[in-house]
Amino acid sequence: MFTKEQTLQLQHTTKTLLDHLQQHAAIALTDIESLRDVLRFHEYRYYIENDPLLADFEYDQLFKTLEQLELAHPESITPTSPTQRVAKGLTNEFPTAVHLVPMLSLDNSYNADDLLDFDRKAKELSGAANISYCVEPKFDGGSISLIYENDMLVRGATRGNGVEGDEITTNMKQIPSIPLSAKFSQYGLQQVEIRGEALINKNNFQKYNEQIVAQGLAPLANPRNAASGTLRVKDSREIKKRHLEVFVYHISDFTLLDGATVPPQLTTHSGSLELLWDLGFRSPQKEKKVFDSIHEVIDYCHAFEEKRDTLPYEIDGMVIKVNDVPLQEKMGMTSHHPRWAIAYKFKARQATSKLLEVTFQVGRTGAITPVAKIQPVPIGGVTVSSISLFNEEVIREKDLMIGDSVLVERAGDVIPYIVKSLAEVRTGNETPVVFPQLCPVCSGQLFKEQEEAVWRCVNIECPAQVVERIIHFVSKDAMDIRGFGEANVRKFNAAGLLKDIPGIYNLDFNVIGNWEGFGKRSIENMQQAILASKSQPLHRLIFGLGIRFVGETTAKTLANTVSHLLDLQQYTQEQLLTLEDIGPKVAGSIVHFFSNADNIAMLKELETLGLNMVNDKRSAPVSGGLSGKTFLFTGTLPTLKRSDAEAMAEAKGGKLLSGVSAKLNYLVVGEDAGSKLEKAKKINTVNIISEAEFLALIANV
Repeated sequence: MFTKEQTLQLQHTTKTLLDHLQQHAAIALTDIESLRDVLRFHEYRYYIENDPLLADFEYDQLFKTLEQLELAHPESITPTSPTQRVAKGLTNEFPTAVHLVPMLSLDNSYNADDLLDFDRKAKELSGAANISYCVEPKFDGGSISLIYENDMLVRGATRGNGVEGDEITTNMKQIPSIPLSAKFSQYGLQQVEIRGEALINKNNFQKYNEQIVAQGLAPLANPRNAASGTLRVKDSREIKKRHLEVFVYHISDFTLLDGATVPPQLTTHSGSLELLWDLGFRSPQKEKKVFDSIHEVIDYCHAFEEKRDTLPYEIDGMVIKVNDVPLQEKMGMTSHHPRWAIAYKFKARQATSKLLEVTFQVGRTGAITPVAKIQPVPIGGVTVSSISLFNEEVIREKDLMIGDSVLVERAGDVIPYIVKSLAEVRTGNETPVVFPQLCPVCSGQLFKEQEEAVWRCVNIECPAQVVERIIHFVSKDAMDIRGFGEANVRKFNAAGLLKDIPGIYNLDFNVIGNWEGFGKRSIENMQQAILASKSQPLHRLIFGLGIRFVGETTAKTLANTVSHLLDLQQYTQEQLLTLEDIGPKVAGSIVHFFSNADNIAMLKELETLGLNMVNDKRSAPVSGGLSGKTFLFTGTLPTLKRSDAEAMAEAKGGKLLSGVSAKLNYLVVGEDAGSKLEKAKKINTVNIISEAEFLALIANV
């Protein structure tokens, strides 16, 4: 529908309008047609192509601006304005299905003030002094409509343009969570039209992407695009491959059997969700809440936003609906949205930006990590300007070029990553990302293991590696030298005062004491923390050394194996393989570390400086009811921090493993357990338990 030239021009206009909004918070009336054009374009990309070139929040900004312009200048409204209809979403690939009731969009809000204003308007429109609201998650997938007649599923359709959509009944019948029949007749209902959202579970989405990347195909951008695109696949078997699921959230229309009366459940929205749940549909019955106050609604929305990442599905907000159906009917709707419902959108997780350059960082193990520098962009309340690209293969998979427009997301509202490049809007001025052949710090040769994706600098004296090893050594989970964080390590190193790990214990505080920001008290605290670190248990020192593949659990295993740290010099790879949770890669890395003369010299120097090198009672195995049992924790536990749960297991004599194997007795699973859970399911001897079952086990031994 849109040519390459049109796409480039409309995307350029989009960025111009967004930049203007950011600077001036308004758009001139003279730009109203440009605003409508870009909205129509992005609706097409979203609903037809399932390949958006704009983040949802950015689209909402533009749409709200158009609404405000038309409200201030009603004479400017045209019949084809995006505010006067819902977005297009039809193709010629499927028959057209007319919805019994139009599938409208929802009005959006991003703060509590919007919800307070919604409450005020709802009371004015309904004439009610008090209103009960039903609040439920706003699932982020592909919208669908289902029709049941005489208890049988007779039609499934996409949202389309809201009035009519694509008829996809055959595809809908492949989704296990959609009943092929449901006993609506027991409630006196002959025909029912239901709204729902097709979704892909986060774990299933990740697995599917891994499969298609392994086939040399580009990964899908996100679960929403994957679900929406799957609805209209020609081969319905693909539905099962992608494990599509459906949540239903609204009964939009119904007709009664002769002589029947409206069932009481359908007089409230919450009652209709309960009815659907009882008939075997997946509705947000467990997540929905009914409140008599908009302030309670606001509190619930805020609380739900905090736990959005613990859910197995993507949600981008909450939907607030007037619970009383007669009041809904009294309030009515606009051509765009119902007046009795509003979506409270969570902080934006996506935005578009420009890739300015790629720099290359060197880690403590020599790993070369490409880092994207983008035009600073606010996402979820944080301005993002730097994003890890992990390795060279990621750059290739995402087809990234310097100068690209990119879609950026903050995973879990914490870690930013580039979802994809917007290759269709390239101007020809973009340049390839060139991965270095030599270390960007020491100019040493780079090396990559055949089975790995990471290039490494193999020069152990590389200054960047030295600094990163020191930062790891002083960190909280290693030697826990408080007040001696990354910034101070870099500062002391740059001044020539700290060149290696033993140098921590020989710092010249007479010099540091003359620096701004280092008063007498702060220096005393740092000196005390350095002194205290000398008595840390052996497993912390082993972890702090930064031996490749040796995590905290393996460090404890090694500490419990030897009487003195230097005993590990005598261990062969075969001997190490007999230890709990140590495989060939880990064993090889340990042997390599302890066969290096420079490393042994460093350890002897640390012992001379007074660091604990012996296996004392703090690292000895604990006897208890779980002695001999092994544990691994995965996913987000409902109430416990993972570190606390691990400590509880160890306190009862349990051992911790770092991976799933036949040696594992218990895998304790939380939300978003991922690949470890799937691997454990294939091993019959592993007991897969919940946090509650783990706590019961602890209590009974």
